[in-house]
Amino acid sequence: MTRFVTKLAAATAAIALASVPGLASAQTTQAVDEKTGPVSFANVASVRIGNPGSLITETQRSPLTPGQSKLSPDRTVVPRDAGERTTLGDQWAINLGRYGDQSPFPAGIASRDHNVIAALQQTTVPTAVAESNYALIDNGRGGAKPIDNTVLVLEGAKSSVDCSSPGKATSSTSVGKIWVRDQNGDLKPSGASGIDVKGLKLGPPSTGGIDKTASKDKTTSDLTVSRVTAFDQLIRQDGWRAGDVTAVAGWKVDVVTHVRDEEDKDLREARTTIVLGGVSCGIPRNFVAKPAGGTGPGAAPAQPAVPGTVPAGGIPPQNADSTRTVVGLGLLGGGIVIGAAAMLLLRRRKPVPVREK
Repeated sequence: MTRFVTKLAAATAAIALASVPGLASAQTTQAVDEKTGPVSFANVASVRIGNPGSLITETQRSPLTPGQSKLSPDRTVVPRDAGERTTLGDQWAINLGRYGDQSPFPAGIASRDHNVIAALQQTTVPTAVAESNYALIDNGRGGAKPIDNTVLVLEGAKSSVDCSSPGKATSSTSVGKIWVRDQNGDLKPSGASGIDVKGLKLGPPSTGGIDKTASKDKTTSDLTVSRVTAFDQLIRQDGWRAGDVTAVAGWKVDVVTHVRDEEDKDLREARTTIVLGGVSCGIPRNFVAKPAGGTGPGAAPAQPAVPGTVPAGGIPPQNADSTRTVVGLGLLGGGIVIGAAAMLLLRRRKPVPVREK
């Protein structure tokens, strides 16, 4: 009887294992090398505040077997809590597309969820995409509604990368419209290929003792919006790596704020860089994609294996020495993991340390 029960239990376990979609295939699929194999990353928005301050939101990393990592729609704004406000400051905010009753976007731009995904295709080709609407809000303007404080909007922004082979690593960065406030205070479309604006009424992301005599009217910023063209332009954690061949995409916003008093005297200069929709993919120099499966070239399976998510974190700009602390290490909930095998594998993975590159 005991022998029969043991065999029955083993058979039942085998049937249960096979009945879970994707789990059996995940057990037999050979994983790519975590340190040198094909990989992609996607980040919705991160900020460098002066030097060395930074706030890096949770970054999606492609799995080691075919599948994807998708940013949770709950990430709707930067900063989203007190820890991130301590790092970035209490003046600026970045809306990531979704809003409630009051819109920070021009009329006609509907609330939407972002789509931020890092994937390893069935062919082991790494890809990534980040698409959303973005609004840079300066609460220092003191407007009654969010739209009154919006100074910059990227409508329909999309960045994507695809590393199909060493000779075919492609990237794309596009936007429907870029809106910016003009000298009259009106939020107007300003093209779709990038902008360079001088004298924008935009204050610094944070204020300190030196700003007590600052004038809201005299303080201005020079703002440039351009495409990310190099891996080092991304604002990233240590866990975000390149390959022998790397493709990058995203939008980079550079802001130089001239803080002045009522007499138009310069008090200080604040430099801030924002990367919106930063994505990359990297492959070894000898990478060869696997043949496509039955669901089409490069298609991912319905139940992908668990990915890794590089946690969000920040380094306050005032802590410039080796004892600086990292804020937000516990923010691990950025990725939506799809697949029955996900939770089992996730428990075995160690968290990736967060340090800015």
